[in-house]
Amino acid sequence: MFALALAIGAALRLGALPMAASYDAMKGWSHVAATRGEARLYDWAAAPDDRSLRRVDGFYAQGDYPPLSLYALGAAGRIYYRATGGAYPDTPALTATVKAPALVADIALLVLLFVVVRGSAGIRAARTTVLACWLNPALVLGTVHGLLDALLVLPVAGAVIAAAAGWPALAGSLCAAAVLTKPQGVLVVPVAALAIWNAAGTNRTSQLARAAGGAALAAAVILLPIVVAGAAWNMVLAVGSNALGGDMLSNACNLWWIVGHAIQVAQGPDAGVRSMLTTQAVLTPISAVMDFESPAVRIAVRVLGGTLTMAAGAWGVWTARRARDLWLHAGAAAFLVHAYVVLTPQVHENHLFAAVPLLALASAGRRRFLPLLVVVSIVAALNLNLLYGLGEPDLRYAIPRGLIGVDLMLLASAANCAALAWHALVLARESPGHPELS
Repeated sequence: MFALALAIGAALRLGALPMAASYDAMKGWSHVAATRGEARLYDWAAAPDDRSLRRVDGFYAQGDYPPLSLYALGAAGRIYYRATGGAYPDTPALTATVKAPALVADIALLVLLFVVVRGSAGIRAARTTVLACWLNPALVLGTVHGLLDALLVLPVAGAVIAAAAGWPALAGSLCAAAVLTKPQGVLVVPVAALAIWNAAGTNRTSQLARAAGGAALAAAVILLPIVVAGAAWNMVLAVGSNALGGDMLSNACNLWWIVGHAIQVAQGPDAGVRSMLTTQAVLTPISAVMDFESPAVRIAVRVLGGTLTMAAGAWGVWTARRARDLWLHAGAAAFLVHAYVVLTPQVHENHLFAAVPLLALASAGRRRFLPLLVVVSIVAALNLNLLYGLGEPDLRYAIPRGLIGVDLMLLASAANCAALAWHALVLARESPGHPELS
């Protein structure tokens, strides 16, 4: 049965590889990386008004991800370039090629989880954890849409595992790899540091120093090609514009989606509760908060969201400060990701992805996290499907948002906010020092 379940998950993912993806920019990135080098993807950042490199040979070519993601796409692109004799046609085969690195990372994550959980909790728990990821609708949709989040989750989970096992240098290097894959990788750093601190005994300062050394070495190796190409500052500008630029309040099922929708309804002709529930919510600009475009408003919203996120993250790390096992550290890391997604403005629909494997890992040894894993997985899957269907034109196979008379995006957003509060409660109850455990 386990082998059959693995085969079903493989069939779903392999069938999704050639399907048109929501993130088609990855094709352009792979092409430029394969033909001109990854550093050229940052060229546009030197002159924001120069659009000449935003399309190269018919492909979108504005790179704004950290370099490790671009290296993975570049490796896939070079294979496709050679296979097509340099023609590089935009075909389903190219779509499958640029999705392949994330699928490889998905498989590597499964192997890692199986080995780690089997060694600590037994074969049955290992199989359950693997299937909770491999058959998870949110993670399957990640393959459908061509998300690169699987590339992030692999070093994130690896960093938590290595830190809890007492391998600080490896944990530090994996933290650096996570941050240089996607900026959200920074969310694992506090939990990895906590796990290293708790595993180090009396030698804590030395172990943290080893972790910092591992992080510095890994970062130097990853960034070296970008620095040699003279594109380091361009990379900072490009990644910064992605993380902080724009005027989007939220594209995720979170607190700010509800706030944005409430503001738009209040500014419309019908400001009642019924309209709030039944009107289909749309993407809200931050400038709509004050009904005019103002950099100060955008900054204030980001500061408020950032403050809420940092407060929640600090509470989570403090609550789990006496954690000694991998499962609780994984639950705390998932909480930091979850808090970021719910409380931060300008979050995208794919950012909850990273919390799912971390919750699966936490559930292997702490069963209270299992129902939470189910709810978060449903919210993450709904967020992707309601906005993009299965990644094909015209939202094909998307669940109708008005199916039950109330916009499902609003319901999913409210459910995600409630799930964060539930996550906090589970984390507190599982942490040493809680009254139930005293």
